[in-house]
Amino acid sequence: MSLPLAAGEWTMDPVHSNVAFAARHLGISTLRGRFGAASATLTVGDSIDDSSLTAEIDLSSVDTGNADRDGHLQSTDFFSVETQPKMRFASTSIEELGDNRYRVNGTLTLNGQSNKESLETTFFGTERNPLDGSTRAGFEAVGRIDRTAYGITWNVPLEAGGVMLSNEIDITLNTQLVGPVEA
Repeated sequence: MSLPLAAGEWTMDPVHSNVAFAARHLGISTLRGRFGAASATLTVGDSIDDSSLTAEIDLSSVDTGNADRDGHLQSTDFFSVETQPKMRFASTSIEELGDNRYRVNGTLTLNGQSNKESLETTFFGTERNPLDGSTRAGFEAVGRIDRTAYGITWNVPLEAGGVMLSNEIDITLNTQLVGPVEA
């Protein structure tokens, strides 16, 4: 079994991709943000077992629409950007789930700590870009991590019980990958 893509390196087009996250705030709403600087490479081999994904996110590019909050997220309470500027993901396996869906298993490194995580991924197909002739592939990947597993434990207790921020963080990646140049 192989991925439905030409063999070679497929790289993320940052102009047509985004990395977003969401967390519950005060237990009553959802806080959303994104990272403006990310890169990813999908190496497609002859089989799915010979294929791999690596990704890197510049944590200083966090954007929640509020400069003060973004500064707090970059601090040692959360990302420790000065000493741990990047979040990295490296796949260990890719599983076909059917109906253009895949599970990408791998190791996520954040805040100097590494844990096994999985991304449920949907493949939307390929298309040739009429402006430059490149072949593009579209994917959406979603996952949920527990931020405390990465040493990110800052929180504030609430009067009625509970805490200000959820430990569970939802991650959504919408990516357009540029295929290898055809000979």
